[in-house]
Parts: sequence; C-alpha cells; structure tokens
Amino acid sequence: MPVLETAFHAPLDKLQMTSASPAKDLLAWYDRHRRDLPWRAHAGTRQDPYRVWLSEIMLQQTTVATVRERYLAFLERWPDIHSLAGAPLETVLAEWAGLGYYARARNLHACAVAVATQYDGALPATPDALSALPGIGAYTSGAIAAIAFDFPIVPVDGNVERVAARYFNIDTPLPAARAAIATAAQGFLDPARPGDVAQALMDLGATVCRPRQPDCLVCPLRDGCAARKAGRQEELPVKVAKKPRPERRGRVYCIFSREGDVLLRRRPPKGLLGGMSELPGSAWDEGAMPKFEAPLDARWQQLPGSVRHVFTHFGLELTVHRAHMQRINPPEGWWWQPLSRIGEAGLPTVMVKALDHARKVYS
Repeated sequence: MPVLETAFHAPLDKLQMTSASPAKDLLAWYDRHRRDLPWRAHAGTRQDPYRVWLSEIMLQQTTVATVRERYLAFLERWPDIHSLAGAPLETVLAEWAGLGYYARARNLHACAVAVATQYDGALPATPDALSALPGIGAYTSGAIAAIAFDFPIVPVDGNVERVAARYFNIDTPLPAARAAIATAAQGFLDPARPGDVAQALMDLGATVCRPRQPDCLVCPLRDGCAARKAGRQEELPVKVAKKPRPERRGRVYCIFSREGDVLLRRRPPKGLLGGMSELPGSAWDEGAMPKFEAPLDARWQQLPGSVRHVFTHFGLELTVHRAHMQRINPPEGWWWQPLSRIGEAGLPTVMVKALDHARKVYS
C-alpha cells in the first residue's frame, strides 16, 4: 500500500482499493464475451505482431466501426512489414485517405522501413524498444508488447482509463489523474495472460463500462468497483471542461478540364495533412476570410454556400471557387487527375467535401 500512496500522491483514504486481484473475474468474462475483431487472433492462438501494430495505429482516435473494413483492405494490400516498407509513401497515404490524422500514415510507413532495416521485419517485443520507433508512443508500445508478446503490462487507452478510474474511485480530474490511473491499472494484471487482460479491459470499457449509462449489472468487476459502491460510477473519470475550438477560414479552387479532369497538387511533406494530395487553395487562418487569389488565370465562379470540416484542434470553413479551362501543362508538383479515377488520388476528407461541393453546385 505505501507504493500506491507514493505513486498517487494522495491520502490513502482517498483511494478505495481492493486487496484481491480482479483479473480472474475479468478474464472469465472475456473468455465468454470477447469481441470478434479482424485483427484479434482466435482464443488460444498467438497474435501476429504486425496485425496488432497495424490495428493499434489505425485505431488511434478512430472508431472500431470505421477501422474494420479499412484494416482488411490495408492488410490485403500489404500483408507484412516488408511489403509495407517497400511501398511508396504516396501510395500508403492514398490508401489511408478518409481515416484522418494523416501523420499516423507517414509514421506507419517510416516505422515499417525502420523495422525492416533494423529488425529484419520483426517488431521488437519490449515497450522500450517499440517506443523508440516512429509513431509508437507509451500506450501503443504497451499495447503491442502486451497483446503480441505477453509482456507483463496493462496499457491504458480511453476505455481502460475509464474502467480504472471507476474501479479504484480516482476522482482527480483528467488529465492530471492519468499517471495515477496508469499506476492503478496495473492492479488488473495477470502475468499469465497480460494480452488477454489488456483486450478484456478494452472490451469492457467499450461495451459495458461505457462513458454514459454503464451497465453495472452485467459487469464482471461490479463487486469490487469502488465507484459503484459510492454511487459515483457515472461521474468518473472527472474531466476538465474543454476550451472552445478556434475557427479558421480559407478558400479552395477547383479547376476542371473539358476532358473531365481536376487539377490537384501535393501538400508539403510535414505539417497538417502532410504529403497528401489536395485542391489548390489559400492558407487557413483565424479571422477574416483570406482574399481571393486565383492560382491560374481563368473565369472563376465563387460558389454559394461553404464547406465545413472539423479537425481535432480547430474548425474550418472553406469558400469554394470553380473554373473550367483547357488542359495546360501544370506547375511542378501539380497534376491533372481524371474525375473517373478520383478515388485513386487519396484526397483527405476535407478535400473530398470541397470537390463534391464544386461538382454538385450548378451540375
């Protein structure tokens, strides 16, 4: 108990802990109710580290429902690290289009190259070695190590964080509570089945210990849950109110050829949507809409309405302009993309919205 007091930096009476490990009841529940997910090995079989890594990167800030089909398509195209490492980055970015958070795709490719060259295509088995690779942080390294290699650790994602905060009745507001919650979560560990414990906690948080209206009556941890005993399960974890999301504005220019193409360009390799294809446009700034500055000499129409998109840290309003012209030799880094093959261009969602707006208005 003194170790927990030191780790939590809180009086012992503020932490309502249980002496018995909850892992037995948790794993018994998991063996009956585990979700059938395409990246999850069948019970009793070893996980493929490549599939675990790929799924964990895809699932960062993205729902299981969104990832499921895209994961299978990605895996079919690149079934192992060597094939992914050998693919052009632009091809990987195009396949990733629509999943958002595109730095993940750049890091995924960089990580594949690093593992192929440094480890002969085999992911390392420890959190420290994994976290040294591109795009793998503290949670992801722990998840891969536990699930793929049975390393004795409980990784803490949003679902596990919620289960632990409630089970141990930790009422310090997030994000300040994260270190305490991560320490407490190790109390769920079963050294014989660390990978199953990690996945069981994720499943429990996703299906039973939900953010709103947790289904405590069917929860395998209900008897030991300190928050439930205190009637506080729906209050935890405590979150600090978010600041209002800032708003930015910009212009986008859709240039169509009479042959049925649209003019695209490549974004800079670093920064937001780095390396992705896009419609030419202005910078995205807070305040007034940037002034109209056409990228090419043409007869431009400013289309009615606007396109709205929300990124993690800001909202975006785009005014769309449209022009038709004969095909010309485009500037360096630009190209004509046939509209009949626009899906191959790998446009991010915000650009798909802008292009759809330009094609629908006056169509």
